[in-house]
Amino acid sequence: MLSKDAVRRGYNRGRYVVGAHTPPAYVARVKETSATPGLQRDPITVGADIIASLRKVTDHVMTETADVVAWTRDWWAGSMMTETAGKPATPNAVVVRVSSVAQVQEVMRIANAATIPVTVSAGRSNVTGAALPVRGGIVLDLCDLNKLVGFDAESQIVEVEAGMFGDVFEETIQRDYKMTMGHWPSSFGISTVGGWVACRGAGQLSTRYGKIEDMVFGMDVVLADGRLITVGGYSRAAVGPDLLQLFIGSEGTLGVVVKIRFKLHQLPDYGRAIAYGFKTFAIGLEACRQIMQRGANPAALRLYDELESGVQFGMPKSNVLLVADEGPKEMVDAVMAISEKACAELGDRLESDAILERWLDTRYLTGKSAEGFTPSPGFVADTLEMIGPWRDLPAIYDEVVQAINAVPGTLAGSAHQSHAYVDGACLYFSLRGEVEVENRQKWYRQAWDAANAVIIKYNATLSHHHGVGLLRAPYMAASLDTAFPVLEKIKAALDPNNILNPGKLGLSDKVGA
Repeated sequence: MLSKDAVRRGYNRGRYVVGAHTPPAYVARVKETSATPGLQRDPITVGADIIASLRKVTDHVMTETADVVAWTRDWWAGSMMTETAGKPATPNAVVVRVSSVAQVQEVMRIANAATIPVTVSAGRSNVTGAALPVRGGIVLDLCDLNKLVGFDAESQIVEVEAGMFGDVFEETIQRDYKMTMGHWPSSFGISTVGGWVACRGAGQLSTRYGKIEDMVFGMDVVLADGRLITVGGYSRAAVGPDLLQLFIGSEGTLGVVVKIRFKLHQLPDYGRAIAYGFKTFAIGLEACRQIMQRGANPAALRLYDELESGVQFGMPKSNVLLVADEGPKEMVDAVMAISEKACAELGDRLESDAILERWLDTRYLTGKSAEGFTPSPGFVADTLEMIGPWRDLPAIYDEVVQAINAVPGTLAGSAHQSHAYVDGACLYFSLRGEVEVENRQKWYRQAWDAANAVIIKYNATLSHHHGVGLLRAPYMAASLDTAFPVLEKIKAALDPNNILNPGKLGLSDKVGA
């Protein structure tokens, strides 16, 4: 069973502290804490009177620079580079910890009345800078808003507060209700359920269980002025636009997600896997397309190019596809039969048990360099995931890899197909470069610019599940094109003072009406 294997052999094997955000490894290399920001622009100071008001209505307020740096640090390569260069990303702010919805409402009322920016934060596993307080102000930490509220067994709907960590949540619903959500992101042990919703996350078994937007039944959201609203609460409806989906993926710019109702699944009791190798990545993509369009939806459908097949499976001359599924035996066997037929027409059968075992043990290595490689201080690695239609994916793959490799200082660009649909799929690119330390930021932005120029050229989507944050903000207006002003108007209507997470989603960081 993939789900139980994932818990047993990755997430709880000393990799993370269960139920607590883990500072990235680069923290050990930071010698001292500086108050000079690496990414903040004209940070807004929270006055003593506001701090006193916040202390009256919340659990804890932290103002020391060292505390702010520690409680805003994330996993984005951009902020890692600034901090290891001696400038923490966003050291000027106050961190406010809350444990109830009423406290969130009070914080928003205070902030809105004083026009102080508020950046919602929790596990901080994000890799785009989405939870960095670029204009200072208040960092609203929801990690203590973490209770499981209730479970509707007949409808298979669970209600949970937004600050519960993913590993605690999944462990609880498996133990107490014999259920699973089927959501297994790589950040599983250091991310919260609210963070999953905020960035429209995806898990490694999404082809079976769906992305996070498919899993949310309803939510409670606190608006910029402190009002509490409820959105969703139905399987399907015809009552105008879907307001639930408006807030999913909004990255804290439209409201603060405080409670979520999720749809659950029964724990699977059967699983199977097959693996095939293909001569080219394009042929492998065609096999994936055939599988999806013939009606199968295996839990994992992962295709690796030659470079990543070498790192992942020790097979650098093949493009390896792993197809794995779990659930009722009749359904799984039917899915695997369809998948086997499509693959056999285009590729060569591989030893499936060995590939699955290797994938379960090494899937976090994808995007890293070859075994034995020792990075220098100028080494930079990151990942870029996008989604496009099947028709364009082979060309997008070729051109993005070529664009990345053409940037001076690039070590390698590579990709795998990670999440598939009837009409298209997600390509998950890896970028690796090694330059002089002072040129890291330059190489990084050049690589991202080059890759996203290709994505925009094909009218593909900038991100499949990591979100936008600061990283993709420069590309949002070009990507959304004529629809971008609509997003700006929605933001202005819901948050007229622009206090909620300013500067994200490509929106303005100017605080005030």
